[in-house]
Amino acid sequence: MPLVVKGLEGIVASETKSSFIDGEKGILEYAGIAIDDLARNSTFEETVYLLWNKRLPNKAELDELSTMLRDRYELPPGMEQRLVALPTSAQPMHMLRTMVSALSMHDLEPNKIDAVSARRKALNILGHTPTLIAYFDRYRRGLPLVHPRKDLSFAANFLYMLNGKEPTPAMTRAFDICMILHADHGLNNSTFAARVIISTLSDMYSAITGAIGSLRGPLHGGANEGVMEMLTEIEKLAAEQHKNPMDVIEPYILDRLKRKELVMGFGHRVYKTIDPRATFLKTFSKQIAADTGNLKLYEMSSKIEEIMAREVGAKGIFPNVDFYSATTYHSIGLKLDLFTPMFAMSRVSGWAAHCLEQLDGNRLFRPAAEYTGAHNVPYTAIGNR
Repeated sequence: MPLVVKGLEGIVASETKSSFIDGEKGILEYAGIAIDDLARNSTFEETVYLLWNKRLPNKAELDELSTMLRDRYELPPGMEQRLVALPTSAQPMHMLRTMVSALSMHDLEPNKIDAVSARRKALNILGHTPTLIAYFDRYRRGLPLVHPRKDLSFAANFLYMLNGKEPTPAMTRAFDICMILHADHGLNNSTFAARVIISTLSDMYSAITGAIGSLRGPLHGGANEGVMEMLTEIEKLAAEQHKNPMDVIEPYILDRLKRKELVMGFGHRVYKTIDPRATFLKTFSKQIAADTGNLKLYEMSSKIEEIMAREVGAKGIFPNVDFYSATTYHSIGLKLDLFTPMFAMSRVSGWAAHCLEQLDGNRLFRPAAEYTGAHNVPYTAIGNR
């Protein structure tokens, strides 16, 4: 009998040079470079180059990539009209999945999958995604659309389009770090979905659209929204009880643990120690929270981490990247339902990197399934059923 592994946990399904994870030691590397080094020293654009080329660029190469990306900030003709025809009640992840798919109709050669064409399509998607998200958020709020600026970096331009004013250097850097930290993470569910789709020799737009659909699920990309919902719930309980939120945290967390409910932002399918993406982000989230008047939120998060370390740290349950990215996203003014689209906006770079790898020496994914149903069931005519 073949071995059945539900969820394919521990099964090696492909090779990659994009990212390396050691869950026991808490290591994450992009093309061999530690994530903490990238978060402290790199930019998102440089990280994209690293993932797609498996090495850091020189200045001329980085400038070329940045220029090509900025040339794709503006949407193709007709896409803006298509976007503002959507219901304002639509959820941003549903909008993003649909509109990324629609981008294929503006590509004169949507089905070409040679290396040069695949990279061009990946740049199209990466460049247009921030504009789609920012435009849709302003449209649904009844605000005029703010067109992109080619003189701004990927992070600064998005925040400018979203808020209608240039972000501070601290806000830009905070967002840039979040983009770096979420760019790639091994063969996770959405990356696997992208590789499965592209393995049929389908197109890059279809692969990224499928990955967005996977990321939308609350067991994958929606965890950072859950962190913010938890913090908001604690504040609401404190207001109802006329207490300081800091005094409500411990009984709230202990009650969740007693009822064996998840504490959002803790634990990870891979890491058995602290998520390496959370290490630097914790420090930076404190700074950006203080700069934007959200220090109380950071202090609440810190207390939750302290309680969780005491109660379940011995079980290997530690903060993950979602725990402090939620605080950071809130501090720079992002609405709750934009948290997962931010994850998608960054992860386009990693999905594309894996698609490029998959196309190089492609093998169609075709796993087997173990049949567990009945055999030799007689067919019953409809009149006798």
